[in-house]
Amino acid sequence: MLQDGQEILEGRFQIVKKLGSGAFGEIYKVEKKKTKQFYAAKIEKAAKNQRNPMLFWESKLIHKMRGKTCVPGLYYIGTDTSVANMQFHVMVMDLLGPSLEDLFQSCKRNFDLKTVLMIAIQLVRRIEKVHEERIIHRDIKPDNFLIGGSDATRDNIYIIDFGLAKCYKNSDGEHIPYKDGKNLTGTARYASIATHKGIEQSRRDDLETIGHVLLYLIKGQLPWQ
Repeated sequence: MLQDGQEILEGRFQIVKKLGSGAFGEIYKVEKKKTKQFYAAKIEKAAKNQRNPMLFWESKLIHKMRGKTCVPGLYYIGTDTSVANMQFHVMVMDLLGPSLEDLFQSCKRNFDLKTVLMIAIQLVRRIEKVHEERIIHRDIKPDNFLIGGSDATRDNIYIIDFGLAKCYKNSDGEHIPYKDGKNLTGTARYASIATHKGIEQSRRDDLETIGHVLLYLIKGQLPWQ
């Protein structure tokens, strides 16, 4: 979508390199030209007559969890019209380190039991913080858990990519109703049994999916791969 060295947000940031892709956008490492600091920018091409951009929904959920250790800091959300003949929605966040999947691959897909147990404690605590805000993630997988990007945070795990997340309670505190016949939302490999059956997701499905992730990390693969 964008090239290395390209400037965005009226020249305030410069693309360093593409880091990957999320549910509804591409992620880039960017440099703030004024301070020379690095950030992560999730960029979504603006669709014509788009009323509710997914990136704005994701930023709303991250903002709701601001101050919690489970998500990266959010610095900017808006629409960039400074690139010729293009329009993008841009969300600028903390630049984090590698994902659990990246670490798993670099360790030749071999984590010992102690490592997996330490990861398990953080994953459960992180998703608990998300659920406290009436949010379910719905796309739990090793790629969506990142290690902190600085010496002070490198022992912390953060959750990213809330593009498929939703609220499981309304403003009155009422839980969403049971539904079936739903299409699968998330990543099939790690999804819960109920999700595969087309049942509306809730907190239980995030927790079951974490269990599948931990099984993957301790065994190297899942039985159904």
